[in-house]
Amino acid sequence: MEKAISRAQFLRGDFTGKRRHIRPPWSGSEREFTGTCRRCDACIKSCPENILSKDNKGFPRVDFNQGECTFCGECVTACQDGVLKQSDQQAPWSLFASINEKCLPLQGVVCGRCAEECETTAIRMKLVAGGISIPQLETAACTGCGACYRTCPTQAIELSYHGANT
Repeated sequence: MEKAISRAQFLRGDFTGKRRHIRPPWSGSEREFTGTCRRCDACIKSCPENILSKDNKGFPRVDFNQGECTFCGECVTACQDGVLKQSDQQAPWSLFASINEKCLPLQGVVCGRCAEECETTAIRMKLVAGGISIPQLETAACTGCGACYRTCPTQAIELSYHGANT
């Protein structure tokens, strides 16, 4: 049996129906977030990095084309609905980077912009004897901040949810 997808999913190229918008940090599950958020835009207006914008239904989403998340917590402070709940015991989200086959070093071209931008050193350039350095991603060190995303000239960085936040 084939799975039906919405028109929006089709237009986004999500033929599996599994992709979803990246929500602000500390937003919890998609169901909880969209069920509680009143779309007041307070978090969008408070974001000093200007990475929050509205999705097609008016809910806040993260746009890493605009920059990275510094986890400053301004969106949490501004949230009047209580849907964003910052906790020292909980990671901001279960968002992680991955590197796809568009990566320039995997195509034989020298690059390392993603590793240069990664403050947590989750991406490191691995030396290859007789070749060029290739990026190695340590998922456990990745915070999902998106610093690597914007700087990638070939859009080889993908950010997606894993674990409990899907």
